[in-house]
Amino acid sequence: MNALLSNAARRVIRELPDELISQIAAGEVVERPASVVRELVDNALDAGATQITVRLQAGGVRLIAVEDDGIGIPRDELHLALKRHATSKIGNLRELEEVTTFGFRGEALAAINAISDCVVSSRAASAGAACALDGRTGELRPVARGVGTTVEVKELFFSTPARRKFLKTDATELAHCLQAVRRPALARPDVAFAVWHDGKLVEQWRRQDKSADVGMLAGDVHTERMAEVLGDAFVTESVTLDFSNQNGVAGSRAPDQHPIRVRGRVGVPDAARARADQQYCYVNGRFVRDKVLSHAVRSAFEDVLHGQRQPVYVMFIDIDPKRVDVNVHPTKIEVRFRDSREVHQAVRHAVENALAAPRSTMGDAGLVTAEFAMAGGGTAPVDLPAMPDSSRWTQTSFRPPAAIGHRVSDLAALWGPPGATEHTQAPRQDREDTGEESGEEWPLGRALAQLQGIYVLAENSHGLVIVDMHAAHERILYERLKSQMDAAAAGQDPGLSSQPLLIPVSFPATPEEVATAEAVQETLHSLGLVVTPLSARTLVVRAVPAALAQSDAVELARSVLAELAQHDASTVVQRARDDLLSTMACHAAVRANRQLTLGEMNALLRQMEATDRADQCNHGRPTWRQVSVRELDALFMRGR
Repeated sequence: MNALLSNAARRVIRELPDELISQIAAGEVVERPASVVRELVDNALDAGATQITVRLQAGGVRLIAVEDDGIGIPRDELHLALKRHATSKIGNLRELEEVTTFGFRGEALAAINAISDCVVSSRAASAGAACALDGRTGELRPVARGVGTTVEVKELFFSTPARRKFLKTDATELAHCLQAVRRPALARPDVAFAVWHDGKLVEQWRRQDKSADVGMLAGDVHTERMAEVLGDAFVTESVTLDFSNQNGVAGSRAPDQHPIRVRGRVGVPDAARARADQQYCYVNGRFVRDKVLSHAVRSAFEDVLHGQRQPVYVMFIDIDPKRVDVNVHPTKIEVRFRDSREVHQAVRHAVENALAAPRSTMGDAGLVTAEFAMAGGGTAPVDLPAMPDSSRWTQTSFRPPAAIGHRVSDLAALWGPPGATEHTQAPRQDREDTGEESGEEWPLGRALAQLQGIYVLAENSHGLVIVDMHAAHERILYERLKSQMDAAAAGQDPGLSSQPLLIPVSFPATPEEVATAEAVQETLHSLGLVVTPLSARTLVVRAVPAALAQSDAVELARSVLAELAQHDASTVVQRARDDLLSTMACHAAVRANRQLTLGEMNALLRQMEATDRADQCNHGRPTWRQVSVRELDALFMRGR
């Protein structure tokens, strides 16, 4: 090998020709026809367009034409539009650090022109006529069109045929192009979009004139656009996101110092999909893919998502432009946050809060039907009605069993009034409340019977409610245990209590782990962990959180350090703690074939209505389903 290198002819260092430089740069910006569509649509939005039309042929390979009604380009600036690093959007470093436009690098049109036949036609509002610039010849000629700009891109990759071989079928490329239009369409309901392919209209989204603030979520306007783009099912199977850290969140900076607003809609757990194909995240209106944001959403679903399914969401994050760097990649689809932990916590709190409210308390829009048509609608949970005197003990606080040998599955003991004994808590049949006397309407209805020792059957105004009693009780106990643990931890200052190890555990560590451990000692202590360097490649664990005293100290330390290097490490400790509490709740919950009285069934239903995340058990399975009267009628062919 060395002989071959020594015999190789030395090539002189020289400057690359401008055409080759442009084609190399184009490879970073243009991967496929959808990349061109994305760049041209971004330019149209920056120009203030209210109507954008995209015309495609052969999946965008033969033709991509994007027409807008924006402010247009003056005749004497057209030739600059196709030059590299020429832009009207920034002029200095300060503007780059505070950029709010979608484009700013001045690379897109030059890159597109280098690998295609490109023609730009435009008319500024002050111009009497439009002009067209041929990107290959530089010829400028008059054309007829209204105010705005049209960019025609023909024969993509004709000058780089090797790149063209990597393209997929026309149908696949068309799908990617539609996705490139769908993303800005979701964020901009104030703009109308139309996509034509081979002369046929394939997608159209009309302008929603009610939008007053295009940079922020505008309530029903965005919801209507989401329904148009993603379908009505997305809206009916999602809940509203609306969260701000201005009032301060755990672990964040001082309140109001760096406000972050999170808005949008997030799908309920049962709406999760096998693929991550309905995850749309926007930072200051720009669609982005970011590991911090996706991790924050996923961590918020840990308690309620079953298996490896992917949550669905459309999320808009509004943050000071100075606190996010959008100049990370030529495609501008990646960003970097100045304080990623702050953003991570804001997103996680936003999603957790949205998912916490039981859908049974949200009225008609929140029902979980047998056809899995669930909705949140963003409705605030209604106040639970006051319980009648005869059953008020069902609303008292949770009491863990104290005596050894006590039956933890005994609902009467778990929900009995403080100070009551096991002998006085068994509900009598003559004390059971059916809800009929009080006239109160309970979201999960009135218990009717128990089926196969597994399910509780109840009746509400919509029809039949079926409850998996073990799954429901498991969630109730789990949330109670978490609340008690959080309350205990809140009394500790500054963080979780630690349990010193009788024999400290050392383990070989990478240089990155050692560096992280040295840099975040204060954070580790707040999490109840004491991890210190023993040598350049060895760490020692001297204490762990008291709640996790029986866990693997080394594995816990490694997980926390890995998480702390990228995200908020408290999520690792909380996840490990929650796993432990989930196991405890699972063992304590009522088991199959445990016969419940009507009073115990009603107590279970009332507690479900008052418990956060009661729609799923600790493992993400649903706890209840609604079977409407209409569905029951269909089973028996009534009305046919």
